[in-house]
Amino acid sequence: MNQMIETLKKRFEKNMKRHENVKWDDIYKKLDNKVVEIIEQMETFGGEPDVITFKDELYIVDFSKETPKPRTSICYDEEARLSRKKFPPETSAEALAKKIGITLMDEDMYKYLQSLDPIDQKTSSWIKTPEEIRSLGGALFGDYRYQTTFIYHNGADSYYGSRGFRGYVKLK
Repeated sequence: MNQMIETLKKRFEKNMKRHENVKWDDIYKKLDNKVVEIIEQMETFGGEPDVITFKDELYIVDFSKETPKPRTSICYDEEARLSRKKFPPETSAEALAKKIGITLMDEDMYKYLQSLDPIDQKTSSWIKTPEEIRSLGGALFGDYRYQTTFIYHNGADSYYGSRGFRGYVKLK
């Protein structure tokens, strides 16, 4: 068995509350070469991918305790990155997610992850931002403080050493 699949299986078995009533064989059948390659990229970029069931669907998601360090200090999207007059970062959350092969989590999925295991207690993560907010220059991010999940806004061109992003790949 591929090393990444073995790592995913160990996480799956260790964290059963994230995917109750799901059997490893059901996941294994869905792991074609493309999905395994994406999972390997998620792992390489610090995501510690694991399986969740969300809205009756199966997903592989970034489940690292804090936002993955190799994904920090980035703007929300390329438009924001390119509009920075000073010190633009090397990439953006959307561009890096595309490179990895994942989709940015939306607010609902982010809150669901927080209900399974608190994440981003010292960091924050960009989340998929509705167009009506993005068109005005803003972007959303979330974190977990005071035993509560918070969703905030910031300029899409902002970036911090403690803010990255989380993503997912849907299993078919």
